[in-house]
Parts: sequence; C-alpha cells; structure tokens
Amino acid sequence: MEMTAILSGAAASFNPSARSASISAFRWINHSMRAFVHLLLPLSALFMFPSQSRAEGNRPPNVILIFADDLGYGDLGCYGGAGGLTPNLDRLAAEGCKFTNFHVSQPVCSASRASLMTGCYANRIGIHGALFPDAKNGLPAEETTMAEMFRAKGYKTAAIGKWHLGSQPAYLPTRQGFDEYLGLPYSNDMWPHVADYLDHKSGKPSGRKNLPALPLIENESVIDPDVDSEDQRKLTQRYTARALSFIERNRDQPFFLYLAHTMPHIPLFPGRDFEGRSKRGMYGDVVMEIDDSVGKILASLDRLQLTRDTLVIFSSDNGPWLCFGEHGGSAGPLREGKSTCWEGGTRVPCVMRWPGKIDGGRTSPSMMMTIDLLPSLASMIGAPLPPRPIDGKDVSALLMGKPGATHPHDAYYFYFRVNELHAVTEGDGSWKLVLPHSYPSLAGAPGGKGGRSAAMKTIKVEKPELYHLETDLSETRNVADAHPEKVAWLLARAEKARQDLGDRLVGRKGTGIRPEFQKEPAENSESK
Repeated sequence: MEMTAILSGAAASFNPSARSASISAFRWINHSMRAFVHLLLPLSALFMFPSQSRAEGNRPPNVILIFADDLGYGDLGCYGGAGGLTPNLDRLAAEGCKFTNFHVSQPVCSASRASLMTGCYANRIGIHGALFPDAKNGLPAEETTMAEMFRAKGYKTAAIGKWHLGSQPAYLPTRQGFDEYLGLPYSNDMWPHVADYLDHKSGKPSGRKNLPALPLIENESVIDPDVDSEDQRKLTQRYTARALSFIERNRDQPFFLYLAHTMPHIPLFPGRDFEGRSKRGMYGDVVMEIDDSVGKILASLDRLQLTRDTLVIFSSDNGPWLCFGEHGGSAGPLREGKSTCWEGGTRVPCVMRWPGKIDGGRTSPSMMMTIDLLPSLASMIGAPLPPRPIDGKDVSALLMGKPGATHPHDAYYFYFRVNELHAVTEGDGSWKLVLPHSYPSLAGAPGGKGGRSAAMKTIKVEKPELYHLETDLSETRNVADAHPEKVAWLLARAEKARQDLGDRLVGRKGTGIRPEFQKEPAENSESK
C-alpha cells in the first residue's frame, strides 16, 4: 500500500489527540518518577504564564528554530558568501551571534535531524542515513524530543516543513510533541516526477520515478496526495504563511516553532516572485526566498513586540550537495560537502539572536553540535533533561558568551552510513582525527548542471590523518607524523566511542546503543 494511503487511512481510523495522550502516558509511566513531573508542569504553566508580563522580564523565551536543507557554510553573506543573497540572515547575525564552528552530528538528512530533536547521536537511537518513503522506522517514541520538552513547560509547539524522521503515522510530528504540523514527510526529491534524476555516485538514472507520490500533510491528514512541480514552487511561501499565523496565534504565551525549509535541497523550485532574481541562478533564487521568509518572521516579531522575548536560531541540516554543481551550495573554505565527515559536510552556518541575552555583533569560534541544543535550551527554560541518557551537553554559557565559560565536551564523534566512525575532534574543535574510511568526492571535477548529478569517485583514507583546524580550516595538511601524542589522544577517544556506540568499520558493537537497536539495519542507499 502506498504511503499516502497508509497515512490517510490511519488519520481516519483514530483520534489523534487521544492516541498522542496514550503514547505520552505510556512513555511517562515507563520512565521513572522524574518523568512523572512532566505531567504536572504543563498544568502549572497554564496558571503561571498568563500572570507574567513582558515588563517583569521573567517570561520564558519563545524559541524559533529555522533549519535549511543542504545549505552550505559559504552560502550566507555573513560567512563570506557572494551575491547578496541573505540580507535578513546577515542582519540576524549582526544583531546576534555568528557561530563559526557549529556542526551537525552526521552529514545527511534523517540522522542529522534525529540528533537535533533528541540531543543524541543518531546511531544511538537507531536512525541511519536518510529514510525513504517505504521506511518502517522513525524517531523512537521512547525518546524525549525537543518539542516534548517545551510542551511539558507549557509551550505551544509547531513543526512546519520537512520532517524526515518517519512517514508512518506513529512517527509524525504530532506524535513527537508538536501541537500542529504542516509539511512534507521526507525529502522533495523522493517523488516520481523527475524521471531523469541521476544517482550521485554513478551518474546513471536512479529509477526514482518508481517512488510513490509525494504528500503534503497537515497534522495527520494528507491534504495534497501528489505534490508536483507547481506545488513545490509554493512551499516556501506556504511554510512562511503558516509560521506567521502560528506566531500571531500564540503571541500571548510561550511558543516553540520548528521551521524546516524544504529548500535548497534539489530539485530546486523558487517561487514565482523569486525566479531569476539572483546572480547565482536557481540555487541563489531559493536561498533568497528563504532569506525573505526569515525577514518576514523578524518583522512579525517586531510588530508583535516579541523580539526581546524570542530566541531565533538559524542553521542547516548538513553541508552542500556538491555533485549537483550549479544546483548545489558552497562550502566556502571547507573541504568536501554533504555525505562526508570532512568539515564541508558537518560544519554548517549558525546564527542566533536573543536581544538582551546574546550580545549583538559577536562571532563565536566555540565548537558546538546540534546535540547540544536540547540540553542548552532546557537550561534556558528551566526544563529537566530527558530520562534517557543523551549525548549533548549544556553549552548555554558559551552560546551567550558568558565570561569564563568552558567547554563541557571532551570530544565529539562523527559517524556516517550505518554506524561507521569517520572522525573524532577535541571538544573545543581545535584538533581533528580522520579515521580510515571511504567517502564520495568530485575529486576536482565539476559538479552537474541543470539539476543533474555529476558522478563521484570513491576515495579511501588508508590510515588516521590529523588536522589542526585552528590553522588549517580547509584540512589540507595532514600533520599526524609531527604530532604522534595528539594522534594517540584522539585514538583513545575513538576507542571510547567504539565501546559506547560501536564502529562497523572495525567490527565493533557498542554497549550504549539503545537495547531495541542493537541489531544494525541494512545500509540505506541514501547514506552511501
């Protein structure tokens, strides 16, 4: 049965709110007395928040998290991008902080988003690569999501845009702590309308024309069973309109908005008002439209006098898909891009603004990862951490630039494909050890044209390579032979990761993988 039929049938067969309540109750019962407190917090918040005024300064912050898809480190003006594509994002950076060493946990869609939502390395919770329409799994119900954390504190929550954490009804955003949802369940190229789509490894037709129709979902109902090219042109403006509506409707109470744009993931579809406007072709057009969306949201916050009450975060789910050439983004000075654990694949643009809390015009070189957002936001709103152990740590002091703030991480780990450990960095991001593995690369060849992918070569790293990122951001100088002590230190951290999370490349199974995911799945073709 096609996914759309499953969704439509499921939506008609049960009461979503009742089902969500039962799942939440089951989760709390199984989590311990600590989690039981979550039942009481929303009730107390209902009484607490209305009595608080902005003048008192004790209103918990609204949080708007905007996530682009495949946007590169070098695509924003404030990161050196050319073409004047992002004046609103550049303003956001000027009024807040630009983070130059912000990373995703994996350079691919679903795994990256799983870490964002849960604060866990994605392989710990059974998410690998990018989930396809026929995937039977999704973000596990047992994990506490960022949305559930906010809702337990009395926030209204909304997810708008690309989800890609499970397309079956049990895994949709409305089952993961979001009060409402509008968007696509997975990537916009997972559809049947582009028959000549080329595989990014072989350069040959991939056969994606056999995929089911791409649905647009509202809450748990399919409202457009076959999103076509014209529908895709309207996605960014449609998402923006829903985001503005959500902000307006919840102006008098704390809210969490997760806006995950479909673009600039291929295939590219700029809205009619932006088509042909940029100097970077169609890719620049869709980036301009995303920037315009950000501008509309900032204007809405100003109009509603919510600017000082709102933390706005903008980032990307991974680096640019370089094999698509003119339809792909720019990694700037970074090496490689999406589908690799070189800096161009995991280091992404990130700007944050919270007037009065984050000093404007600041640039932070402090390393952070998306796994750190959940615990940091928990600290800001006074929420308890999830009952299950997570990997992220509270970096809110670094985020807000507090004097004397130190980094809580010993090291960060970069996994890809199905549980392959590709790299390890020091917690402060100064040194990086690239471990033996293979990765796709254009190897100096040009990317594709007209929305087609160029064939990529498979390159192998034969032995550990060491890079000092503070002086070699582009990872051009392997200094392993000159610093054996640093290699040994990072190899010890890699061994710690293997004991905990495993490493398929050396035949290790980790003891810290959630028990229900100890058996590794087959490789997902999108993660190769």
